[in-house]
Amino acid sequence: MYNLQLTPEQIEFRDAVRDFVNREVRPAAIDPKRLEPFEKPLMTGFLDQLAQMGLRGLALPEEAGGAGADLLTSCVLLEEIAAGDVDLAMVLGETALLARAVHDAMSDGQRQRWLPKFEANDRYHLSLIARDDDAERGWSYHQAMPAAADIPGTPEVVAERDGNGWVISGLAPFVANAPVAGLFIVQARIADAPGTVTVLIGNDAQGLSIDLELPAFGGGGERARWHHGAVAAVTLNSCRVADDDVLAADAVRRMLQSGLPARRTVQTAAVNIGVARAAYEAAVDYAKMRWQGGRHIVEHQAIGMKLADVAIQLEAARGLTWKAAWVTDHPEAISGRSVNDLPWAVVARTFTAQSLHRATLEAAECFGAMGVMRDMPLQKYVHDTLVLQHAVDCDLAAPLVVAETVAGYSR
Repeated sequence: MYNLQLTPEQIEFRDAVRDFVNREVRPAAIDPKRLEPFEKPLMTGFLDQLAQMGLRGLALPEEAGGAGADLLTSCVLLEEIAAGDVDLAMVLGETALLARAVHDAMSDGQRQRWLPKFEANDRYHLSLIARDDDAERGWSYHQAMPAAADIPGTPEVVAERDGNGWVISGLAPFVANAPVAGLFIVQARIADAPGTVTVLIGNDAQGLSIDLELPAFGGGGERARWHHGAVAAVTLNSCRVADDDVLAADAVRRMLQSGLPARRTVQTAAVNIGVARAAYEAAVDYAKMRWQGGRHIVEHQAIGMKLADVAIQLEAARGLTWKAAWVTDHPEAISGRSVNDLPWAVVARTFTAQSLHRATLEAAECFGAMGVMRDMPLQKYVHDTLVLQHAVDCDLAAPLVVAETVAGYSR
């Protein structure tokens, strides 16, 4: 049964992450010197510390060294991390998501080869390069094309048969977690034959290179930040992969088409809540400190109404996201007619993206003119929620999935 009461274990884990984020991550993330440039380096030291808390393998089964956490637990914790820094949340969310998915898709031999490497290195993250449109290659608005790409359109990754293995070549222009990935899950088109093959490639494979220099948005000038997490272009130049590192086709189909896209969508909604919550908390703190008209501005009705509206939007978004997480983990609730058959991941993501960007703007207005200054955190929170509002999984067409369900048709 859907229950909003968290377990003692969930509360303990949440509070531990919240304490670390409030004490260590948030002060560093909103340091005025860090806020000045649009392009902010990933705080890898904090990423390692959060990994040491078990957040990379959060959803892995307990027998594989993970916590066996469900999607609701992941959402609770990702909100806490995102309240400190959105990029840390995106990287850890992607790794935790892929860790569970690839673990289920691996054979026993593949688990024995790759899982010890994952467990031994706190900075060993996972990255997916996939041709399937439903298995998104990164959380992004702008699918940037590297300067090295001389072929119009999205370059394809192609696999050619070579004896007892495959040779993988191609360019993936915008890959989430690529700069910190220890293992790449690569889906390639088979040359001169229908279908695809999905392989496991370590970051030390010969012929694999990572280009950290993405081009400027709009073609020049200072690069505006239109993505979250750690993103880079990946080039595969005749990478040789043995058959032992090829994932079974049926396992890949389940991995890419069953729950992966919906889980990523719900996780992103939770990250969105964390960013907006940070803006709300900053606005409340400032309104309690700022004195104007003979009282703290939080006592003025205009400011109070803004903060109340933000609080309401946050609670509505969190409730919808938690419900979407629970329904994703319990599809029997739909088949048993306890819950209607709307695409709950899309419902939560769309509502959260739209409502919380507006809520963050309301929080920024509590600061007056200071809200737009580059060394103040509110301009970052507004920009972060704007990116989340227009990400690849949440464009203007996203609600059409809901419309199709309501109307009973599909494109």
